[in-house]
Amino acid sequence: MSSMLTSAMRNLPASSAWAARVFARSLSCSSQLQAAAVQPKSKKTLAKSGVKNIVVVEGVRIPFLQSGTSYADLMPHDLARAALQGLLNRTSVPRDVVDYIVYGTVIQEVKTSNVAREAALGAGFSDKTPAHTVTMACISSNQAMTTGVGMIAAGQCDVVVAGGVELMSDVPIRHSRKMRKTMLTLNRAKTLGQKLSLISKIRPDYFAPELPAVAEFSTSETMGHSADRLAAAFAVSRVEQDEYALRSHTLAKKAQDGGLLLDVVPFKVPGKDTVTKDNGIRPSSMEQMGKLKPAFVKPYGTVTAANSSFLTDGASAILLMSEEKALAMGYKPKAYLRDFVYVSQDPKDQLLLGPTYATPKVLEKAGLTMADIDVFEFHEAFAGQILANLKAMDSDWFGQNYMGRKSKVGAPPLEKFNTWGGSLSLGHPFGATGCRLVITAAHRLKKEGGQYGLVAACAAGGQGHAMIVELYPQ
Repeated sequence: MSSMLTSAMRNLPASSAWAARVFARSLSCSSQLQAAAVQPKSKKTLAKSGVKNIVVVEGVRIPFLQSGTSYADLMPHDLARAALQGLLNRTSVPRDVVDYIVYGTVIQEVKTSNVAREAALGAGFSDKTPAHTVTMACISSNQAMTTGVGMIAAGQCDVVVAGGVELMSDVPIRHSRKMRKTMLTLNRAKTLGQKLSLISKIRPDYFAPELPAVAEFSTSETMGHSADRLAAAFAVSRVEQDEYALRSHTLAKKAQDGGLLLDVVPFKVPGKDTVTKDNGIRPSSMEQMGKLKPAFVKPYGTVTAANSSFLTDGASAILLMSEEKALAMGYKPKAYLRDFVYVSQDPKDQLLLGPTYATPKVLEKAGLTMADIDVFEFHEAFAGQILANLKAMDSDWFGQNYMGRKSKVGAPPLEKFNTWGGSLSLGHPFGATGCRLVITAAHRLKKEGGQYGLVAACAAGGQGHAMIVELYPQ
């Protein structure tokens, strides 16, 4: 049975005002260059009486690499350790000043299930410094950061390091459930006869492994398939998706060559050369991208390898403090972390629409409008996903019928949107992306002279996150 959202979108009359707006809105590279005039900037601060100001002192990441490349022989805690060491080297913060460490990850290595603790010990932090790991799909490091924010705001800590890590080059592959059950029972067998009896019951199909898949447990649908359906529901064409992906790679290459990706720290890979930059940035051409076949919905789908984020290895780390502590230690913070929200939707029809739901909520919470935001940093899981969100945000019909609003949210102007590239080009280590979004927003605010940034991301399970970043007074 067709999904409710897809059915509703397709049944709209072609003459409706909503349809006219959606189909008339062009998101091609050429239209991106025809940006609307920048709205006047608000000068008010979002500080709240009686609430601690939490600041970002610094944020770093090791280069994000395509899986199966230079990090392939490492373990997740190796990458996380490198990010922590990069943060320590850049800030010179004494290890014993850090009160707590929180890391996000998605695909957990069973040998280091609390990867935050293992990475912290490897980076030389005291064994008296607590550390724990959180998981919330693609917003895992967002959750790590806001956990740190909560600890500082509650007065439990003054200094928290948050971050995230993912190593898609080496993911757990399990025996089948039947084999696991047999092996566990065999381990408890007391006599040789009992053991032989169990072994005799093993059949060839017991040896078939359970391979991991980027799929929803509740729907058994891969995220790529969901992105394809979402793109179809919002009439996002293959051409639009390829154009957006080309935009992402082109802007990322320009930012990389221009030295704007200040959060990247070099990582000397044991037994290999030092890695200094992301290796997934590859501007192509519409002609080359058009040759690729659909990756998920075959043969008519529009999501391909070229307009999707790639499997990525990487890690990030960010230093959070109360403003008083940062100033007392002589640091000049980069930004304030202000209001944030988490949202949750239907994991089938609206799996990847987190930014659409989270953005108006965080703006209303902060008392801001879209016009107040100077930089937008949205996670790009798929070009079709990001464009579907922009169309949903620009739709009165969707706002009224699915979000309970009187009118549309309004789409971010593209001249403010992911202008240094995004996950499609820079890479997407699931657990590490959130920290990249936040520190990039802070760097863009300083570079471009803005005051407020809005970070938003979707996540598996039909969840999402949005946060307001305010530039620290210069």
